Amino acid sequence: MENLLSVPPPAVLLATADEFLLDDLLRLAAAAEIAPRVENDLLGLRRNWQTPVLVVVGQDLAEPLARTQPARRPGVIVAGVDPGDGDAYRHALAIGAEGVFAMPAEEAALGDKLADALDGGVRTAVTLAVVGGCGGAGATTLAAALAVTGSRRGLRCLLIDGDPLGGGIDLVLGTEADEGSRWPSLLNAAGRVSASALRSALPLANGLAVLSWDRSNVTALPPEAMRSVLSAAQRSSDLVVVDLPRRPDPAAEEAFVRATSTLVVVPRDVRSCAAAARLVAPLREVAHDLRVVAREPGLNGLSALDVADYLSLPLAAKLGFERDLPSLLDEGYFDPRPRSALGRAAGEVLDLFGLYGLLAA
Repeated sequence: MENLLSVPPPAVLLATADEFLLDDLLRLAAAAEIAPRVENDLLGLRRNWQTPVLVVVGQDLAEPLARTQPARRPGVIVAGVDPGDGDAYRHALAIGAEGVFAMPAEEAALGDKLADALDGGVRTAVTLAVVGGCGGAGATTLAAALAVTGSRRGLRCLLIDGDPLGGGIDLVLGTEADEGSRWPSLLNAAGRVSASALRSALPLANGLAVLSWDRSNVTALPPEAMRSVLSAAQRSSDLVVVDLPRRPDPAAEEAFVRATSTLVVVPRDVRSCAAAARLVAPLREVAHDLRVVAREPGLNGLSALDVADYLSLPLAAKLGFERDLPSLLDEGYFDPRPRSALGRAAGEVLDLFGLYGLLAA
C-alpha cells in the first residue's frame, strides 16, 4: 500500500466516451511517450478533474461537464471538435478550456500539447524581443540587462542571441569562454526540443541561461531551429529575452511572431527616429505588440514622448546615459544595478509585464 501511495498521478487525463476519438488520443499520447489516465464518463472526469497537469475533454463530454459548472483550472483543452459546431466552442468556454482541437486537422498541435505535460505543463513565459531602431542603439545591452534583472528577481530566465552577425551576446556578459552549447550545435534542431535538456546544455551567467554564438563562420539561423528552441525556452522559463537583428530574416520573424512584446530601442534624435520609422513599418506585420524604449542623450532636445509620438508607439521605458558603460563592457564587466540608468530601465520594463518576481513577496 505504501508503494502505491508513492506513485505520482498521471500528468494527462483523457476523458471521452467516443472510442474513435480515444484511439486517436491514445496514439498521440504514445507518440509523446505519455501514459495517460483514461476516463470514459462524467463521473470519472469530475473525480480526477484537479490532479493532472493536462485534462483533455472529448467533445462528447464537454456539454455535460459544462452543465456541472466545474471549478476553473489551467491546462484544460477540448478535442474532437467539429469546426462547424458553434456550440462546441461555447461549451469549451464554459469549462474554461484554453483551446479546442479539431481532429484530424489539428493532430500535430494537439500532440505538442500532450508532450508539454512532460515538462510539467506549459509555462506562460513572457517573451521580450529587443531590436535596435538604428545601428548602435544599445538593444543588445538592454536585452542582457532585462535578462540579468529578471534573474536577480528570482525569475527563471533565458537569454537568446538571435543575431548571427552581432558578435555574440556572451561577450556582453563576459561568459564567452564558459562551457556549454551555442547556436551552431543547435542549427539542426527541428520539431520538439526538450525544455529541460536545452536549459541544462546552455552556459550559465550567475544562474542565467544564455544561448549565444561561438566564433565560428556560421552566419545564418534556420527558422525551424529558432521555432523549436524558442518554444522549448518558453516552456521552461518565466522570462525569455531575444536580441534580434535590425534586418529581420525568417528566423528573426519566428521570434517576432512568438514574442509577447517587441521593444524597439531608439536614441532621442531625429536621425535615429527616421531610421526607426523605416524599421517599424515592416515590423508591424509580424510583431503584434510594439513598444519603444527611448534612449538618452537627446542631442536635439527630443523627449522620450516625442520619440514615441513620432513612431506612433507606446513608451515602454526611458533609458538614461551611462558614461562608463562602454569601457566596463570592454573589460567584461556587466552589472546593471537597480539604481543605474540601465537597471532602472530594465526594471521598468519588467514591472510593465508584471514580472516582479521575489520583489512582490
